[in-house]
Amino acid sequence: MENDAGEAAGSLSVIFDGILWFFTNIGLAFYNFFYAITHPALWLDWSSKEAIMRFVYYGGSVEFFFVVFTAFLVVFAVGLWKNSFMWGCVQVLESFANTVGRFFAWAGLLMVIQQIVIVFMQRIFTRPDISIGFGIPLQFDISWFAEELKLYNAMVVCLCMAYTFVQGGHVRVDLVYSAVKFRTKKVIDMFGAVFFMMPVAVLIWMYGWFFLWRHLIVPNPSASDTLDRLLTKSRALRWNVETIGFSPNGFNAYFLFKVLLCAFTAMLFLQAVSMFFRSYLEWKEGAESENKYLDRDSLGEGEEAYEGTH
Repeated sequence: MENDAGEAAGSLSVIFDGILWFFTNIGLAFYNFFYAITHPALWLDWSSKEAIMRFVYYGGSVEFFFVVFTAFLVVFAVGLWKNSFMWGCVQVLESFANTVGRFFAWAGLLMVIQQIVIVFMQRIFTRPDISIGFGIPLQFDISWFAEELKLYNAMVVCLCMAYTFVQGGHVRVDLVYSAVKFRTKKVIDMFGAVFFMMPVAVLIWMYGWFFLWRHLIVPNPSASDTLDRLLTKSRALRWNVETIGFSPNGFNAYFLFKVLLCAFTAMLFLQAVSMFFRSYLEWKEGAESENKYLDRDSLGEGEEAYEGTH
């Protein structure tokens, strides 16, 4: 009995400590945020090696997570009080996703044009390289341009994901969702945004952030490193940007794919926030508010039969 009581007391202590840690970090988020924006030189002055390491540390830190999480709570709380503010946030986030997606969707056209040029240069002109430029030519081997096509594809996948989500272009399997009531659908959407999209985005960010920096600097930073350890490492810091291709003359800027992974994760998280806000507002206001302020592309007059299939 005494052992059971001791274990119960220990469990309660752990739970209490966890709750205290959680709310303490929420309180510290306000201090950390305002301290960061009032002391930008500590993490943005990259002429200082310590500033670089601080940037690396805080980009994947608990402190940064709670700053973002607390900002989400604050915006949501204000939106509960004033729904028009939350609708404004939805419009801004969806406009951002649409703008980025519509711009980088042109990478698909560039990919096709560049592939055609490569085929012509190889098969018709039998050239081993392509030179582009005005005054100062940019000259690379054909294999460099062939491998660079992957970058265009990655841009479309990573930077057009949120845009496709806003446009309703992702494939859905509605076994239960399509059969439930409108407000039940909105509850499912809110649950999915908070318990699926956001946690996945956080996990990918944690892996992607340090994966990126391990290909940019040495000594390699680690997610398990404390700030003090990273500051110690900064004494030997030097840039070591990844420039190794899969072939001797192939594309040699593969670190850009790591940058795109982080950009994809950030946009996924913002889209989850936008989806949660929109779902809550549509749940509260009813079916008449469905797709309110939603900016979807149109194929033009007379093409209504094809809407939603592009």
